[in-house]
Amino acid sequence: MQCSTQQLIAQPITPETFQPYGQVIFASEDGAVYGPDNAQLHLDQGIPRFYIVRLEKLGRRFSRITRHLKCTQCLGSLAGKPWLMAVAPPGDAAQPALDQITAFQIPGDCFIKLEVGTWHAGPHFDTDFIDFYNLELSDTNQVDHDTCNLINQYNVEFIITPM
Repeated sequence: MQCSTQQLIAQPITPETFQPYGQVIFASEDGAVYGPDNAQLHLDQGIPRFYIVRLEKLGRRFSRITRHLKCTQCLGSLAGKPWLMAVAPPGDAAQPALDQITAFQIPGDCFIKLEVGTWHAGPHFDTDFIDFYNLELSDTNQVDHDTCNLINQYNVEFIITPM
């Protein structure tokens, strides 16, 4: 049985529209004190890891979505390059609800902080590669990588389309 492909229209990201999934962080004035506009991090379950990763072109199609239950994760592109990310809100279920998966267009002048347990697929982009900075725990990709295979679970894959 062939799986179906559903289109997700990626909306421009704002702090308000992204709030169910985490935070959008834009530049602040030098010397500004810590407050709610700063990334509210949860990295107390291990050793934080801040690194740059080069991601090769993934295109805009995905059939797996992942969450991390032990930490927040921050992602931002280098060189001001825009990108796309699909997300679904955190929850207790073993997989996200299909109708809660949404997508965002993320400009290169901000970064996102994914709340603990936020389902995410991406970053997605059409260029050959983009370098991203990533803040998570040192072992996130080994021990805190809960993935839902959308084809096996729902017989569906998604393609993200920018607005």
